[in-house]
Amino acid sequence: MSEEAALKKQAEETPENEKLTLNRREFLNLAWLASMGFLVFEIAGVSIAFGYPRFKEGEFGGIIPIGSTDALPAPGSPPENRPKVKLWITNTEEGLIALYKVCPHLGCLFGWNDQEFKFICPCHGSQFEHNGDWIKGPAPRNLDRFVVRVVDSRTGEVLAETPDDGGPVELPDNPNAVVEVDTGAKISGAIHD
Repeated sequence: MSEEAALKKQAEETPENEKLTLNRREFLNLAWLASMGFLVFEIAGVSIAFGYPRFKEGEFGGIIPIGSTDALPAPGSPPENRPKVKLWITNTEEGLIALYKVCPHLGCLFGWNDQEFKFICPCHGSQFEHNGDWIKGPAPRNLDRFVVRVVDSRTGEVLAETPDDGGPVELPDNPNAVVEVDTGAKISGAIHD
């Protein structure tokens, strides 16, 4: 009798319930492998989801529409607070600046003081001028800024943009000009002397 015939005869003689039984060790091995497979699948899914950017217009990390140039604070007036996106819009005599609302010292959220006409960090006392320049305190540099763009609302043409050094943006004389801030493009403040 050949080997193949012997295996076939043995399979026919084995009762049906004995063919499908697993011993304890086999069951635990299968359970362990299945749980590891689910774990790897979950980690891969979370890693992929984490890697995709989720910035939308109007959210921090994306483009924030500020509005028309007419709706901005007047030059020299107190800055406009945008708490949802951690942003201060300040209009100086030199032009428009968007300041990141996080202190460069240890990451505290600073506020505007109307009486002293300056930004003051409540945690460690760093103080900054209306344009974000350092006055005093433990902060190592000026306030960080975001890129400001002035765009023609009809054509989409960029009329003015923050220079690479983070300086103010002069507002063009255009009735269709709108301002947007790119909170994904942060410019670190200059280190003070």
